[in-house]
Amino acid sequence: MNRIDETGQSPASNRAGATDARSAAWRDDRRHVLHSWSAQALIDPVVVAGAQGSWFWDEHGTRWLDFSSQLVNVNLGHQHPALVEAIRAQAATLCTIAPYHANEATARAARMIAEVAPGDLDRVFFTNGGAEAVENAVRIARQHTGRHKLLSMYRSYHGATAGAIALTGDPRRWNAEPGPPGVVRFWGPYAYRSSFHARDEAEEGERALAHLQQTLELEGPHTVAAILLESVVGGNGILVPPDGYLQGVRDLCDRHGIVLIADEVMAGFGRCGEWFAIDRWGVVPDLITFAKGVNCGYVPLGGVIVSERIAQAYQQRPFPGGLTYSGHPLACAAAVACIGVYRSEGLIERARRIGAQIIGPALAAMRERHASVGEVRGLGAFWAIELVRDRATRAPLVPFNAACAANAPMAELVAACKRGGVWPFAAGNRLHIVPPLNIDEADLRHGLAAIDEALSVADRYAVD
Repeated sequence: MNRIDETGQSPASNRAGATDARSAAWRDDRRHVLHSWSAQALIDPVVVAGAQGSWFWDEHGTRWLDFSSQLVNVNLGHQHPALVEAIRAQAATLCTIAPYHANEATARAARMIAEVAPGDLDRVFFTNGGAEAVENAVRIARQHTGRHKLLSMYRSYHGATAGAIALTGDPRRWNAEPGPPGVVRFWGPYAYRSSFHARDEAEEGERALAHLQQTLELEGPHTVAAILLESVVGGNGILVPPDGYLQGVRDLCDRHGIVLIADEVMAGFGRCGEWFAIDRWGVVPDLITFAKGVNCGYVPLGGVIVSERIAQAYQQRPFPGGLTYSGHPLACAAAVACIGVYRSEGLIERARRIGAQIIGPALAAMRERHASVGEVRGLGAFWAIELVRDRATRAPLVPFNAACAANAPMAELVAACKRGGVWPFAAGNRLHIVPPLNIDEADLRHGLAAIDEALSVADRYAVD
C-alpha cells in the first residue's frame, strides 16, 4: 500500500508548506530513518515542530487541522493537559518496573478498562500496541480451544507483526507472505460493493452470514480456534456492519465453540460513539484487542481484554505470553487520565452527537453536491467518503492498490485538502473523516468546509 494510502502524506511537490530550507532534523531523518510503508526516495516528510488540541504545525509555521487524528489514535487531540500531567507525575514517581510486579498505575488502568468493557470481559493483558494485542489474543484463543485455524476478513488490517499481518486482509500482507499456517479469510459485509449481489443492507448481512457459515462448514468448525474481525472495519473503508451481522457471528461462534475476537484497536474508546464499537449492537465477544484511543498514543499501549471464563484457565497454569514493557507505568498512567477525560468531558456521547448532527449531515450534503462522491458512511467520529469516477457504475476514483501514477487523482485531492489547512486521512479511493473526539465544533465545521471545497478536484475526474 503506497504512502498516501497509509497516512495521507504526499511528496513535497504535492503538499503545502514545502520550502527549500532544510533543517538538521529533516536531513537526519532523510539519512537515517526508515518510514513505514514507504518508498523512501519518494517521500518528503513534514518536520512537525509542535501541536496543540486539534492542530499541528511544521517548523516553518504551516498549520493543519488534524482530521486524521494522526493514525486515528489522538482521540483527545494533542498535548491534552490531563494526559501530559499524568505522564509527568508518574515519571516523578516510577518511570518503569518489570511486569511481574504490581504498581498503582497499571492496576488502575486495568480496572478502569474492565469497567467500560462489555459483559464479563474483566481481565487485561497489556501490550505495547495493537499488533501485539492481536498476537496475544490469537495465542489465547488457540490455547483455550486446542484448535489451530483462524478466520479473518478480507478488507481488514490487524497489524504488522508476523501473525497479525498474516491475519490482515489487505495488500500490506503480500510482502510478508507466506505467513504462519492456519489463516482462512472470508468476505465481510460491504453493501456498496457487495460480494453477494445484495439489494440492501439487511440482505447483505444475511448473505454475508450465510457465506461465513459455509466457510466454517468447508473448513471444519471443529478446527477453528477463533473468528477475528474489526467491529467496524477501519483502514479498509470504515465499513459499518448491518444490524444483526455481529450477533449472527456471535451465534455461529457459540454454536461451534469458537472464540470471537473483536479488534477494537481503531474503532474503540469512543471513536464510534460507544466505549467499544461492538457495544452499539449489544454483542459481547470473548476477547477485545485495543490500543490507540486507550491513551491516545501519548505513550505506546495496547492490550487484550479477556473474558472471565477464559481467564480462569490461567489460575493454575501460566499465561502464555509476556513483554518487558507490559503494563508500562507511564503508558498506564496516561490511560487512567485518558479514560477519566472521556468520562468527565462526556466524549463518548459527544462523538455520537457530532456524528449524527454535524459530520453525517455535512457529508450527506457533499454527496448531493459532488459527482465524485459515491457513498458516505460512518458512526460517531469515524466516517468515510467513497470517491468514484462514475456513480452509476461505482467505478472507484483510483484503482485498487493504485501505484503512484494511477493514484494521481487522490494525491491531487489530498494536496488540495492540505492547501486548505486540513490534514486528511486518505486510504485507497476514500477520504476518512476521523478528527479528535473533542475537536471544537467551529474547527470541525471549518475542516468539513475545506474538504467540501477540495472535492472539486475529484469532481474533475468524475462523470457528472
